[in-house]
Amino acid sequence: VQLQASGGGLVQAGGSLRLSCAASGRTFNTHDMGWFRQAPGKEREFVASASWSGGSTYYADSVKGRFTISRDNAKNTVYLQMNSLEPEDTAVYYCAAGTLPYGLGRNGADFGSWGQGTQVTVSS
Repeated sequence: VQLQASGGGLVQAGGSLRLSCAASGRTFNTHDMGWFRQAPGKEREFVASASWSGGSTYYADSVKGRFTISRDNAKNTVYLQMNSLEPEDTAVYYCAAGTLPYGLGRNGADFGSWGQGTQVTVSS
């Protein structure tokens, strides 16, 4: 599956952004999708994931209550709604597709296809 992330930008602290990730390929509807991020000088970290139906989700503690992952299987798109953004959320955000069908990954190793990343910058 090929993934194309978009929606990043510059926002002030407390603001909101919605990231989108458009997928091509017939396996989208059967695989979990995830968002990861990598800040300068730091390792990539898990942000959120959604099961194939979107009925189950999982979040990193650092974003729980502020970010919401959702998906529209009819549009082959997964979203990440980010509210109450903080400067610490500044990073390149990547979407990823799960390696196995009907899973719910939480680690980078659970995901086999990655998008190109979109920059999110939160100013204080």
